[in-house]
Amino acid sequence: MGVCYAISEDGISWEKPELGLVEFQGSKANNIVLRGPHGAGIRRDKRETDPQRRFKAFFRGRDQMCVAFSRDGLRWSDPIPCPEIQARGDTHNNWLWAPELGRYVGFTRLWDRKEGVRLVGRTESADFLNWTRAEEVLRGEGPDRQTYAMIVFRYASLYLGLLMVLNRDEDTVDCELAVSVDTIRWERICTGTPLIPRGPEGSYDWGCVFAAAYPVVRKDGIRLYYAGSDGRHSDWRRGFFCLAHLRPDGFAGLEPIGEEVTGTVLTAPIECAGRRLLLSADVFNGSVRAAIAGADGFGLENCKPILSSVAGEAVVWDGGGDLSKFVGKRVQLLFELRSARLYAFGFSD
Repeated sequence: MGVCYAISEDGISWEKPELGLVEFQGSKANNIVLRGPHGAGIRRDKRETDPQRRFKAFFRGRDQMCVAFSRDGLRWSDPIPCPEIQARGDTHNNWLWAPELGRYVGFTRLWDRKEGVRLVGRTESADFLNWTRAEEVLRGEGPDRQTYAMIVFRYASLYLGLLMVLNRDEDTVDCELAVSVDTIRWERICTGTPLIPRGPEGSYDWGCVFAAAYPVVRKDGIRLYYAGSDGRHSDWRRGFFCLAHLRPDGFAGLEPIGEEVTGTVLTAPIECAGRRLLLSADVFNGSVRAAIAGADGFGLENCKPILSSVAGEAVVWDGGGDLSKFVGKRVQLLFELRSARLYAFGFSD
């Protein structure tokens, strides 16, 4: 196995330049930057002050977990073994910086040998060199539905996981969604429902979907790159580099249980962190209204209904949308959904 390099100006048309760095089958006329790593998670560390360690890789080496460093993402140091992780690591290993913890956090694969199932393992490090022993943070529903890999990234105030699930009875792999507030405790979102659906039988992604690291977030939406395959997990299959799209903030949403039902959502007490309340929602011939629970002048009856799909739209009440008197205080928000789906909300100045 190895790591290859490709470039694109638009994320649609890609080129694989001849780098002349790594020999393969007697030639360096290729785009290979690393030979040997299994499931390497690579990203640029914006916090790093040492230019020689600007790019970091987290992967399985020959028989144990390893890390490596690079100045430019092309020329890499020798693998540095990290045996203390004690993980099988035969998965898409990946890492991130968790600011709340002040630690690097890595995700890899563990095995429950008694049950014969794959697990999502988590490890952390202060310096990317010395790691804790990986511990289980997520497992599937049983032997027939196993967690295969999980790509973790920060989105707004949460950590999201693109969770690959191996369906043993069908020998296929789906990509589902998980969420965490701290990278340790995880919750599945709509278990059994793919975030990136597989295509019809015979298509380029009907057998397996493996999410890439990481989503590309743009103003007009979210790009989810993934590897699709046209065969079953254990069969010979061709692989394809694929792209799925989400609307802004569109990972998951809340909606009423029926078209004729009005849905309400009451949040737990949260701090009002800005003068404006913004929300993202899809509206299907209905409306969305918001309220500050128990606050005069900021009730549902005072809210100007949002009648079309929006992203980061400011909520307006009869007296305007200024929440200055609530800033720094804990409030509860109430949302009313009529033929609509609420994806996200937040505060802004």
